[in-house]
Amino acid sequence: MFDKILIANRGEIACRVIKTARRMGIATVAVCSDADRNALHVKMADEVIPIGPPPAAQSYIAMDRILAAVRESGAGAVHPGYGFLSENPAFPEALAEMGVAFIGPPKDAIGAMGDKITSKKLAAAAGVSTVPGCMGVIADADEAVKIAREIGYPVMIKASAGGGGKGMRIAWNDDEVREGFRSSKNEAEASFGDDRIFIEKFITQPRHIEIQVLADSHGNCIYLGERECSIQRRNQKVIEEAPSPFLDETTRKAMGEQAVALARAVNYESAGTVEFIVDGERNFYFLEMNTRLQVEHPVTELITGIDLVEQMIRVAAGEKLAFSQSDVKLSGWAIESRLYAEDPYRNFLPSIGRLTRYRPPAPRAAGPMLESGNWPDEAAPGATGVRNDTGVYEGGEISMYYDPMIAKLCTWGADRAAARLAMADALDEFELEGIGHNLPFLSAVMMHPRFAGGNITTAFIDEEYPEGFRGVDLPGDQLRRVAAAAAAMYRVTEIRRTRISGRMDNHERRVGSEWVVRIGDREWPVTISADPAGSDVCFEDDECLRVESDWLPGQSLARLSVGGGALTLKVDKLPGGFRLRLRGADMRVQVLTPRQAKLACLMPEKQPPDTSRLLLCPMPGLMVGLAVEVGDTVEEGQALCTIEAMKMENILRAERRAVVARINAAPGQSLAVDDVIMEFEQDV
Repeated sequence: MFDKILIANRGEIACRVIKTARRMGIATVAVCSDADRNALHVKMADEVIPIGPPPAAQSYIAMDRILAAVRESGAGAVHPGYGFLSENPAFPEALAEMGVAFIGPPKDAIGAMGDKITSKKLAAAAGVSTVPGCMGVIADADEAVKIAREIGYPVMIKASAGGGGKGMRIAWNDDEVREGFRSSKNEAEASFGDDRIFIEKFITQPRHIEIQVLADSHGNCIYLGERECSIQRRNQKVIEEAPSPFLDETTRKAMGEQAVALARAVNYESAGTVEFIVDGERNFYFLEMNTRLQVEHPVTELITGIDLVEQMIRVAAGEKLAFSQSDVKLSGWAIESRLYAEDPYRNFLPSIGRLTRYRPPAPRAAGPMLESGNWPDEAAPGATGVRNDTGVYEGGEISMYYDPMIAKLCTWGADRAAARLAMADALDEFELEGIGHNLPFLSAVMMHPRFAGGNITTAFIDEEYPEGFRGVDLPGDQLRRVAAAAAAMYRVTEIRRTRISGRMDNHERRVGSEWVVRIGDREWPVTISADPAGSDVCFEDDECLRVESDWLPGQSLARLSVGGGALTLKVDKLPGGFRLRLRGADMRVQVLTPRQAKLACLMPEKQPPDTSRLLLCPMPGLMVGLAVEVGDTVEEGQALCTIEAMKMENILRAERRAVVARINAAPGQSLAVDDVIMEFEQDV
């Protein structure tokens, strides 16, 4: 076994590898760019070696810098994590020349499967079902259009060396093929240094389901069940679960056996994932093989009790797998939510900045495995588990240079319903401030009836949120519970206020019992009757809800019992009330005296400023393209400019017909959120 390994990566996956290595008694070496000198993986590792400037091309994917760090460290093995150099066959080859083990598959397997075109040909030869398409490299946009017409719309445009949703576009007509071809090539070149593009048939109503495989160097290869990865945004996975709510045992076995056949065909070793697209009739087609550890690997660990990182290390050290296919048992259900630094209210555009508050829910063990090496013998009846894989901490920075992932929050339950509700509760408890993030959206998905029923496809987000995410409107009974909680909490703040003001005598009689709670355009007159254990909040229809909690003013998280049921609220104090958040809803709640409520009805509403004639930058980024000039008449949907942020190109389009009056930014210029890019004259 190795004495020391170097992790050629950063963020949460570097931290994840360090945890397992530490448990195995293996010393770890972290590498870091200048932007990551204070990162969590740097703090966790036994040794740290700086490798260069913030851009990944000058640090994490600069192979000469990584190899120099390996020499300096004296590490006997390197774990690549995912992304960066993990699927570059030249990397394990260079390590082998140095006598250093690569904790991953052989270079030939990486080369064969890392190229999507080659991998599809090999898959077909191995008897794996494949999607119809053009497997040749496409020279230009005209050829792309010709091929797309031959295949039949819709089509998927993909980067041959792609991954993580980068370099992928769906096209429904010739114009979208031309535009998608250009953007895919640009993204592929920027992300992978390889701009080759191919096209395949886009299967409608598809599910994205993948099989985890594990192989050693002694001819043993097994599959560890499947993961459902259909909740995607811009072809990037957002929520994953294991097992899939759609597969039956027959289909699971067939997919697993085909995945193993492909792995054997390329003499695969280590952990890997074979991805399939599955239609509504459970017909499945090979998409690609990822020759590395997947982002979503924790859900497989949670239902199997197998530490995939440990197995990768043992295989790289020449050990045989200690278990066979018949030993693999799937227990319970696991769900992973990817918490991204992306603002769902701005069409999921990237957000950067300091994490002024970062307090995930406390880990809780249940099921086969929640943390590396933690295998309880038996979960208590009804128990659920919580695991959070992260690479950040409170006070840390989210950089513009790397992937926007903040954390991977995972829950385990005895069945899907238990895991889903545990995730909803865990998201309510997750405190995160300082940047835009997708936590409200994740909460909304957990409670969406279609997701709850398992009726999901890769089109779920587009179909259920066609106008983008606008928040959540809670049902009436839930709003009433929130109103009762807010009234009881406000009473506590008023008692605290009277004490601070020095009016100690009879202070409780100075705090009234009648209040009006307003949430949006709804209001509830209530009467509060309090005792040392809590409050009874009574409504005009004579319904009374008992509110009990140990919450105190100033605390940002309130755990309450309302009407006998648990309620967790994120709390920010506002004049005359609170900002309360739960289950994806973000509410301004006013708690007024009856007199204040009457007067408030007379106050005019503040109107937001008119920005309809401005194109505002929706995210911090770099302008890489300008498609119009001053004086141009633009039509609705026409491309205006392209902003690059976190390695993704974002095309900004006209919302209506107008004339460009002024352009305030130029290609190559860095922009902040809400910078005015251009101004328009009166609509024509």
